[in-house]
Amino acid sequence: MKRLLIAAMLCGLATLGFAQVKTTTTTTVTDSLKDGGTTTRTQTKTTVSIGDFKSRRDSLRRKDNKASGFNFGLTFSRFDLGLTTLVDNGSFTLSPNNDFLSYRSWKSSNVGFDLIQFGYRMSPHFKIYLSGGFDWTLIRLRKDITIQRDAPTLTYVNDPIHYSKNRFSSTYFRIPLSFEIRSREYSDGKRARFVFGPEAGILTGARVKQISEEKGKQKLDDDYHFAKIRYGAFARVGYGFGGFYAKYYFNDMFENSPAQAGLKNFAVGLTFGF
Repeated sequence: MKRLLIAAMLCGLATLGFAQVKTTTTTTVTDSLKDGGTTTRTQTKTTVSIGDFKSRRDSLRRKDNKASGFNFGLTFSRFDLGLTTLVDNGSFTLSPNNDFLSYRSWKSSNVGFDLIQFGYRMSPHFKIYLSGGFDWTLIRLRKDITIQRDAPTLTYVNDPIHYSKNRFSSTYFRIPLSFEIRSREYSDGKRARFVFGPEAGILTGARVKQISEEKGKQKLDDDYHFAKIRYGAFARVGYGFGGFYAKYYFNDMFENSPAQAGLKNFAVGLTFGF
């Protein structure tokens, strides 16, 4: 996942880098000579700016004249970085059946971003778009246990060794349908935005990653009974480039595992790149 995140960030930086603007200005200067004559020479000044933000802002203002229009393409946007929380039948406290999933709250995270988008702009202040990207839920377990692979239900065993890291994670291809309401563009070229809508996810993998002195680093892949399809809702609010997000999934985190019925996932954090 780290490699994918780094690659996505580099793509974003590369896009910004290729957006540089080179401007060359040539002027003619007349100099006076001591004998009363004159001579002329030219001066060339070249400036390079990374990201023609003024032009982009002016372009956005011109686009505000358009009442509607479709758009489709690759993107790197709505980068979410937050904390994930397990909700056990409406409670933030895990029941005895799920106590083995006890986790470190400040080290259990949610990360995601969109890579493709198709949308329709209905007015300068409202648009709808369907996007696709990846979303990770990374649960940092407190206990020295190992979630078992290929088990009929979500099963674990207690280990006699201590894990300095014991992470239980899932990866989904996320498909959010976004309804975006945005303000007019202010004098600084930024807007206030409120985005909300439903989100579906398709499981692409799950993993247990452990680090210990006895076994070193090991990664154990399986589906671990995570729901193959998940669905929920999200909301984002922000100004300019950044803001906050929250998302909640309506169906259970795990399937074919009756003891985990009613265990759901909630995440909240920062979002960048509206």
